[in-house]
Amino acid sequence: MSEARAAFVARLGGIYEHSPWVADAVYGRPEATTPEGLRTAMRQAVDGADAAHKLALLRAHPELACRQADALTQASQGEQRGAGLDRCTADEFAEFQRLNAAYRQKFGFPFIIAVKGLDRQAILAAFRTRIGNDAETEFRTALEQVHRIAGFRLDALNASDC
Repeated sequence: MSEARAAFVARLGGIYEHSPWVADAVYGRPEATTPEGLRTAMRQAVDGADAAHKLALLRAHPELACRQADALTQASQGEQRGAGLDRCTADEFAEFQRLNAAYRQKFGFPFIIAVKGLDRQAILAAFRTRIGNDAETEFRTALEQVHRIAGFRLDALNASDC
């Protein structure tokens, strides 16, 4: 891997949680030279990946309100803290634990939601609704949420460049 490619992947490899292959897949693509083009190229790389890569991407995400802070990436810590997930009541924590276990048992990956702009109650409401989805619908929904999270992370990265 060239130095330039390694630097690109190092800088953008965390946009999609623990999935630097996404950044690697778009390196050198002409459209990846603008923020919007990069967003589109990364989305296309994920959407064009095989089912195994998509499932691995979903499984790379942390469960909500249930991991110790040191087990989360810095980006995930900030996102969950922003939604108040570090301040759950005992009852909320217990419900997150129960829903996390039931969801993972049903779908084989953790519940994923772009928490930016949401509070704990909205997240729990979405959790309660989405656990009723069929597997195909939830797989698509989870991937769409992953894209939203990546978009927020790209926005934050671009803002830090200003």
